[in-house]
Amino acid sequence: MATLYDFEAQSIDGKTVALDQFRGRPLLIVNTASACGFTPQFGGLEQLHKTYGSRGLVVLGFPCNQFGSQDPGSNEEIATFCQRNFGVSFPMMSKIDVNGAEAHPLYQWLSAEAPGLLGSKAIKWNFTKFLVGKDGRVIRRYAPQDAPEKLAKDIEAALG
Repeated sequence: MATLYDFEAQSIDGKTVALDQFRGRPLLIVNTASACGFTPQFGGLEQLHKTYGSRGLVVLGFPCNQFGSQDPGSNEEIATFCQRNFGVSFPMMSKIDVNGAEAHPLYQWLSAEAPGLLGSKAIKWNFTKFLVGKDGRVIRRYAPQDAPEKLAKDIEAALG
């Protein structure tokens, strides 16, 4: 059975990131977009990173342009936008697809491990969040409208 540690991704600057490097740390994985009604959640995600990062939490942002073409920019443009507008210092990854035939393998796994409403595996919109435990297994999936600060109790539990 797969865990998060069996996957890799590309950082927003194109470097391969083995997710195994986060072994023993909880992760909050989020598909993001720069021009979405939920884009202000970058601020809340950054606050979670600042509050819990020293205790082990890793926030990973995965830009995605599959929902309303709300992240059409290049990886460089997205990185600049996130830093300039929200002071994002947590790791941002290269833009990916989260649904369909070209969905990143990590998102295929996340969706299968934690289906959404009524068992749907598809990601419904930007800022769907997955909390992954220290053991590399999905703890919970959160809807786009779930504000980052509302995840604090679950993050505290995942941190132990």
